[in-house]
Amino acid sequence: MPIPAAKFADKTMGLANGINGSMKKKRCSNNLKKLFTNALRSTGVKSIFKSKPKPKPPAEVVRRVRCLLEAVDSIHNNVDVDPKQMQELDSLLHDMKAILYGSNECEPAPEACSQLTQEFFRENTLRLIILCLPKLNLEARKDATRIVANLQRQPVNSRLIASDYLEANTDLMDHLVTGYDDASLALHYGTMLRECIRHQVVARSVLKSKHMKQFFDYMQIPEFDVAADATATFKELMTRHKSTVSEFLVENYDWFFTEFNAKLLESANYITRRQAIKLLGDILLDRSNSAVMTRYVGSKDNLRILMNLLREASKNIQLDAFDVFKLFVANRNKPTDIVNIIVVNRSKLLRFFASFRIDKEDEQFEADKAQVVKEIAELEAKGPLFSAELHKFPGTPTASGELQKLSASPTASGELFKSPTALSKQLT
Repeated sequence: MPIPAAKFADKTMGLANGINGSMKKKRCSNNLKKLFTNALRSTGVKSIFKSKPKPKPPAEVVRRVRCLLEAVDSIHNNVDVDPKQMQELDSLLHDMKAILYGSNECEPAPEACSQLTQEFFRENTLRLIILCLPKLNLEARKDATRIVANLQRQPVNSRLIASDYLEANTDLMDHLVTGYDDASLALHYGTMLRECIRHQVVARSVLKSKHMKQFFDYMQIPEFDVAADATATFKELMTRHKSTVSEFLVENYDWFFTEFNAKLLESANYITRRQAIKLLGDILLDRSNSAVMTRYVGSKDNLRILMNLLREASKNIQLDAFDVFKLFVANRNKPTDIVNIIVVNRSKLLRFFASFRIDKEDEQFEADKAQVVKEIAELEAKGPLFSAELHKFPGTPTASGELQKLSASPTASGELFKSPTALSKQLT
């Protein structure tokens, strides 16, 4: 049966529309594929799917750092360093720090730290870092300082190989000490130095060096942060290694305490005096320094300084001065000069201690003070009281009258104080 012309036309149009729709879908699909392919080829998307480059082995990082430092060291001060080399050096120093300290995502790997440490001290990488530090930018200096500090504590086969290296290269300590002469480098070199003197052999080398006397000047540098850093290093030198410090003080007693008294205890700077009297107490009360303590408390010049410090307006200085003054009183073998000076000033000292208090109750402090007062009250003069020697102390209670009566202020608890009775046994 023939199909009517109208129906045939409708079917033809429907078929054409279906073909066109199919072709459009195909073209759309092809366009999407092209877009996706182009997107994958773009740099931004590539970086998302591309795997991160494998990190360099620690030893290789150190070798490259050493190579770059040698290049930097060979360049004169008036010649600019290649920016690309400096950028690479900055990046590698940051990588070294990350290996030693770890990151937010992972802890440091002991094996990687060991490999880095071995390669670092195999040749003169430490020397190059110290010498090139002035040529590095601030962030690179910070990274280098933290690297050097960390490596002093890194064991290799249960041994601190940093100590062996420094023992063979003690001249580097001279460079670190004199780093305090440059305020822009002082804090970096000071941090390195404190970490290096954790090794006893290094501390002994610094104590015996010609630069040791310079610390008394460095601690009075006008720049507060530099002076504070030098003081921290000096304290570390004088307290960490007991036997080495004792040996040093016995051999260098005269010049050391002459400098200590004149430049620190009698400094015009309050902070310097306060830190010095606290350190003096730490040194003298250490049992390993008993011979030094006995000698110190036998000097009338030292007693004069301590009596003046007792008259300070600062309660903190007074308390630390008392910590040392009681050693003079507790000494069972007081020289005649010491006995007579205390006797001549007895009434003033007793009145001073009657009003000498701390804000909060402290049984040890009260016991110490009571024992000192008892010792002073019972002390008997030896020989003539008014010899000419007794009048050589301007500024002491003998010359200037009453000791000042000071209002109480917040202070330390005094828990470091030891009983005069126990100290007397130590001094005999």
